Amino acid sequence: MIDESELYGPSLFEAGSKVQSLRDIRNDGTYPGRPVGAVLIHRGDVGYVKSVGTYLNRFYVYAIDFVEQGMLVGMRGHELECVEASA
Repeated sequence: MIDESELYGPSLFEAGSKVQSLRDIRNDGTYPGRPVGAVLIHRGDVGYVKSVGTYLNRFYVYAIDFVEQGMLVGMRGHELECVEASA
């Protein structure tokens, strides 16, 4: 099986896109001030793409601003779906 970089194609979302989480997101140890394993974001929570970055030169990582939860969380494209296009 060939494991290709998703960076060969365009990002799924752009800054300003309104998205929602497709699953619960738990702290993997990279979110400060919360215990490892704690649920940070619940399935269906809505946020806005603040920026698009990359990880290991292979994957897009989206910084999602979950305004109601007061959290900025990094997520991968397969964890998100578009709610409406960016303005």
